[in-house]
Amino acid sequence: MTRWLRLTSAGAVSVVVVLSVAAFAAAPARGRGTVPAAADTVLRGRFLVISHACGDCHGGANNPAATGWLVGMTTPQQEFKIGPCAAAPQDVCFKTRPRNLTPDNLTGLGRFSERQIFNALRYGLRPGETPDVEITSGTPGQGNFPAHPKYLAPPMPWPSWRHMPDADLWAIAAYLKRGLKPVKNKVEDSEGPPDFWASEYTDAKIGTYPAPAFPTAMENR
Repeated sequence: MTRWLRLTSAGAVSVVVVLSVAAFAAAPARGRGTVPAAADTVLRGRFLVISHACGDCHGGANNPAATGWLVGMTTPQQEFKIGPCAAAPQDVCFKTRPRNLTPDNLTGLGRFSERQIFNALRYGLRPGETPDVEITSGTPGQGNFPAHPKYLAPPMPWPSWRHMPDADLWAIAAYLKRGLKPVKNKVEDSEGPPDFWASEYTDAKIGTYPAPAFPTAMENR
């Protein structure tokens, strides 16, 4: 969070400059996939969660004051049916359910680290089945990427979110872990195919990360 100071004299300007330089010098360097130092990233995460409609699926719509804010599925109407039954009711669908995003240790994200949440947003990996490690590759079996990844169920839009800057994904993780009150709400696990959606999350279907360089054949410079 940016803290604005009211300047009451010319001398105050130099104080602000000195403080700013000192703060910059003291800040640790950030590498790829490292946690930002500033605790006030929580507010940035809150903004991103609200503006990216997380509550539309996970509860509370776009109102962090609403009862049920991000507590996950509480009614059958929040359940999704993924598969051919949408067009042919006699066919089989997988039922997927928005999970509890509050930091409750038993039913929410409380038992997971911010890095595990970051990896879920960047790589689509289920935090409960993914170690708390820095991942440096999107190829199974390389750079700490699981050899047999278990992905988040649709319609979680992680294929789009993965293109957000590191700092934004860390901010979202910080908000979910530190900016929310824990709420106990056990959500039944989502159903899915034996490969945990791996066949749906290929480069051919969702594109590559990072995205192709600009401009592509479909773009103008």
